[in-house]
Amino acid sequence: MKRTISTAVIAAAMLASVPGARAASEEVNLYSYRQPFLIQPMLDVFTEKTGITVNVAYAEEGMLERIKAEGENTPADAVLTADIGRLKDMEDAGVLAAVNSEVLSENIPAAYRHPDGYWFGLTTRARIIFASKDRVGADEVTSYEDLADPKMKGRICIRSGKHLYNISLIASMIVHKGVEETEKWLLGVKANLARKPQGNDRAQAKAIYEGQCDVAIANTYYMGNMQTNDEKPEQKEWASAINIIFPNQGDRGTHVNISGAAVLKHAKRKENAVKLLEFLASETAQSMYAAQNFEYPVKPGVAVSERVQSWGSFKADTISLSEVAKHRAEAARMVDRIGFDQ
Repeated sequence: MKRTISTAVIAAAMLASVPGARAASEEVNLYSYRQPFLIQPMLDVFTEKTGITVNVAYAEEGMLERIKAEGENTPADAVLTADIGRLKDMEDAGVLAAVNSEVLSENIPAAYRHPDGYWFGLTTRARIIFASKDRVGADEVTSYEDLADPKMKGRICIRSGKHLYNISLIASMIVHKGVEETEKWLLGVKANLARKPQGNDRAQAKAIYEGQCDVAIANTYYMGNMQTNDEKPEQKEWASAINIIFPNQGDRGTHVNISGAAVLKHAKRKENAVKLLEFLASETAQSMYAAQNFEYPVKPGVAVSERVQSWGSFKADTISLSEVAKHRAEAARMVDRIGFDQ
């Protein structure tokens, strides 16, 4: 059962744990959708370099609602998320502050940051195709469009179409192909499903391993997490049964999403929050991101981890994620309209 931590509780705990946190000048309060073990090493280095303590409140969901309810009294100065969708929702809700930072503009390509500085990407992850090593030919599936081909009937597994990761992929298709063509494509994918959409990205890998389907859509870092999972070694077997395919290398490139951060409109320590974002976009933090969770740094020139390198290089879709985010609502309506998850 998925465990959700109340942001009301964690926000109170954040403040209670640090005397004078609301007024302290050498602190910054961070609401995070990213799990603590992924980000704490970087936050520790930030504190060592700047003397600014980072107080983190982690939640799986409900963060935007809490920020809106807190209004001007929010204890948080910045937010850290794992998807463009959540950043867009916060932007639309008017809870973010525009940031003008030369460091962030230089370190983060324009496609991965808001044009007016409301949010900034910190890492990218590719939305790739997992393919059975035994049952999928080398050139059988090379694009997202191939997933709608009748030859794939009964061979595809996927998590819910309403999940943030898939909504962003569908939204990117809308940008490139328009609503009508994207809906035809999504109907084709639905017709080719081996089972009702379910589970997370790892569950799709397991289904391929067990022979329930031949291909699936997943984020790149799940492969790394499975390949190195000593606590659940069966996941190493799932990973070993799969090839990674980077779709659309002959045209627009593979869809990528971001983890990202933003400064809140009612931040009490806005200067420290900007310093934190600038550090997270620095070479030091970007290298740590790459090693910790098998993601791709956004800062040009920062190397990915050896394991990620082993999957091969790929051409990424360079369309602005700000543009993709504009079509998320239409993508969600499309998923409902065609009954994709039913």
